[in-house]
Amino acid sequence: MSATSTVAGGDGHIHGFGSKPYRSYVLNALLLIYILNFVDRGLLSVVAPQMKPELGISDTAFGLLTGFGFALLYTVVGIPLAQYAETRHRVWIMTVCVALWSLMTALCGLAAPVTIGSLTIGAFWILLACRVGVGIGEAGCTPPANSLIADYYPPSRRSTALGYYAMGVTLGGLLANLIGGPVTDAYGWRIAFFVVGLPGILVAAIFKLTVKEPPRGYTDPPGAVRREKPKFSDGLKELASKPSFWTMTVAATIAAFCGYGIASFQSLFMNRSFGLTAGEAALMINAPVAAASAVGTFATGWLAEKISKRHPTAIAWLAGIGLTASVPFYFLAFTTQNLSLALVGLVIGGAIKYGYLAAQYTIGQGVVSAQVRAVATAILLFVVNLLGYGLGPLFIGALSDLIFNMQVASLGAPDLTRKACEGAARAALAVAQQEVCAIAHPQSLQRSMLITSALYAVGGLFFFITCRWLKRDMVAK
Repeated sequence: MSATSTVAGGDGHIHGFGSKPYRSYVLNALLLIYILNFVDRGLLSVVAPQMKPELGISDTAFGLLTGFGFALLYTVVGIPLAQYAETRHRVWIMTVCVALWSLMTALCGLAAPVTIGSLTIGAFWILLACRVGVGIGEAGCTPPANSLIADYYPPSRRSTALGYYAMGVTLGGLLANLIGGPVTDAYGWRIAFFVVGLPGILVAAIFKLTVKEPPRGYTDPPGAVRREKPKFSDGLKELASKPSFWTMTVAATIAAFCGYGIASFQSLFMNRSFGLTAGEAALMINAPVAAASAVGTFATGWLAEKISKRHPTAIAWLAGIGLTASVPFYFLAFTTQNLSLALVGLVIGGAIKYGYLAAQYTIGQGVVSAQVRAVATAILLFVVNLLGYGLGPLFIGALSDLIFNMQVASLGAPDLTRKACEGAARAALAVAQQEVCAIAHPQSLQRSMLITSALYAVGGLFFFITCRWLKRDMVAK
């Protein structure tokens, strides 16, 4: 087999692979899988008000479950899977991975202490192991999906297609709340994992039976040359000459750090500050925020496509404006004592912020050649998820516990624990300790959320910096 090949001529690079209705079907199938990805990933945060007191874990431990415990193997496994996807059947890879993460999500509902001889493994560690399994499965979703979209859709239509696909992040959060919240209130948090996880196995089978693997590089211009067997080093070498990729990655990582952290603790914030149950927080707050965020994600990609001829760097500066402008709305949400105003702040903040998702995928795909698209996406996600998703929830949880310990000490109750302030345990405390809990328990998380949301402006700054090199670096025009 030769080291390189030349993409044949024809109109595939203009119209994309397959008929227009079939391309739409495939894009919607990929969107559905990405939605399931974030439904399964985000359910833990939805059920937290009920699950966390039962397991008796700290905010730091919960941040580990939602963040780093999931993200570590998700990111480590993602790069070799993406490299494999550069030369292997991408549809098959996604099928296996969807089935795996769906099964592991369902198994989260079985988390309970396990005794082996004289050794007892706590429910927290069982749940953490299942979350690691979910992460391994989900590592095989986005890199091959982005590569498929790039072959189904030509560059002129790609930002809209990728913006549409990126709505899976927020729509997944929406469905996790619409389904997981009411099921948790009615039947318990364990049943919610079964209800959400098991249908994904059926979706995986249907996806494999109905989605075709397109020729690699199908939308490349006629005569474009690409390697048959690209190496990981090829991707790194190409990306080394693309500063816009790296500044965009910094921007997206900061945005993910803030966004995943805030989303992981949003239900707990509503529970502590406004007394909402898991179901009430899901339906009254999280669901409308996720819906508005989905619209904002798609709108950014669509608007960038419409004005890209006059403003080639629009996809970057639109994301920068959105992140920066979201900060005051998050401040409103996390400082007001009015639930309606909190909802307004979160809805507007989410709607104008999440356009960065369309930007990260459009830029990540647009500045590299066809043969390293999946690897470029995997490198992007490695950094974004390990540092952003992995550390964001852990940062908020650890900072919340630190502030809590400082507050209870200053209020004269240094021995008071977070566990004692949660759920039914608070009723067993003395009246004076209950009063300390009423102050420190919600305020510690509130202050942690405020500090984190301010960092969105830094992410916005790096998107503006990306504009400096983006026009020069873009391969897909």
